[in-house]
Amino acid sequence: MRTILFIITIILTSHLGFAQSTDKAYEWDTYNRKLSIGNDLHLDTQKGSGYAKIKDLEFSNGVIELEIKGKDQRGRSFVGLAFHGINDSTYDAVYFRPFNFLSETKAANAVQYISHPKNTWHSLRKAYPGKYESTMDSKPNSNDWFKIKIVIKYPTVKVYTEGIDTPILEVKQLSKQKHGWIGIWAGNGSEGCFRNIKITQF
Repeated sequence: MRTILFIITIILTSHLGFAQSTDKAYEWDTYNRKLSIGNDLHLDTQKGSGYAKIKDLEFSNGVIELEIKGKDQRGRSFVGLAFHGINDSTYDAVYFRPFNFLSETKAANAVQYISHPKNTWHSLRKAYPGKYESTMDSKPNSNDWFKIKIVIKYPTVKVYTEGIDTPILEVKQLSKQKHGWIGIWAGNGSEGCFRNIKITQF
């Protein structure tokens, strides 16, 4: 586990509708990844899934906006956001397969929801084909930065991409936990870059 600082914009919205915005250097705790900081956050490649979670930030409902960059390498680029985590193996996540963004045959598998440890991508695809996956409708270059917005209001998760007004993926969470840690995520054998993270809680 490693602790490191990075600036994140956090917006807290009260029940009266007032919003307070702060830019703060948050600490990160990592699991099964090394986290490097330059102009962005970088998770290195490791066997198995790993993440960097924001230390001491409890997330329940809200909006997460960020930019992500993977690469056009089949089976080697799984990058996204994990949330409502309660330990190193129990969390929900939305992640992306950039190598499928422009694919003629695999485009429907570009965006994925999972709920570990029980509901992996493989088990969900087998039991509910097409329900927890979708296309990346904005069709960004697989090696470029892409911007996403994830809206979580338990149990509903909606995923938006830049320039598209309707969700590219909308699912009901399969987990029971309604809050927990939140962080950036990379899948088996994958590295990823992340920047411009903005979290609005309500």
